[in-house]
Amino acid sequence: MLAASRRSLLLDRLARDGRIVAKDLAAELGVSEDTIRRDLRELDAEGLAVRVYGGALPASPAVADYATRTRVAPDSKSRVAAAAAALIAPGMTVILDGGTTALATVAALPRDLDCTIITHSVTVAAALLEHRAPVLLIGGALFKHSAVACGAAAAEAARGVSADLFLLGVTGVHADAGLTTGDADEAAMKRTLASCAAETYVMASEEKIGAASRFAVLSLDAVSGVITDADPALASMRALAEAGVPLVSAA
Repeated sequence: MLAASRRSLLLDRLARDGRIVAKDLAAELGVSEDTIRRDLRELDAEGLAVRVYGGALPASPAVADYATRTRVAPDSKSRVAAAAAALIAPGMTVILDGGTTALATVAALPRDLDCTIITHSVTVAAALLEHRAPVLLIGGALFKHSAVACGAAAAEAARGVSADLFLLGVTGVHADAGLTTGDADEAAMKRTLASCAAETYVMASEEKIGAASRFAVLSLDAVSGVITDADPALASMRALAEAGVPLVSAA
């Protein structure tokens, strides 16, 4: 099989199955395992797959720059945001992550809702200026990809807060890889914020389901649920359900 044909097959299998096992695919195609690994390295370098031990997972499109991400699945993000905002009751203290879905969640919040919002996102904080909710902005080194504060100073500040709910944004939700994102420092900051809340719910628009990024955030059993509007019939959604992940429909 020509390299171009193998590439097409690999991408199809990633989309269909949610993962590739290099050894199995090499045996199926009658090529060496090294050949498949080389193909997967090339796909990884192009941002089309994430190599893991023994194979690869589908790469998340949500690792693009902030401006590009605002144009990815906007309707899906709006539906997820509305469902996430519905979890916030009057009197709650809520940690709201950064990113485009978090920003959509602010837009879905009633402006007179009496709650307290803690965030490390400058864009989320600015969007809350006209809301009744008091805002605690966690500072630190600015990670421009997501317009959030990260690093030691931000983590130290976050450890001093306590919340009822954390609305977490990630770039990948995969039954095997768990919850992932594209930057190690951002992943660490998300873990710190999750440790400060009684419950954590993941906001996952459709393009993030069944995808993975380089750095682990949390295991799926560490969160109270995944809010998504992805089709329950998708193989990736069935895999999450079979793994016992609580799925909150935003359809």
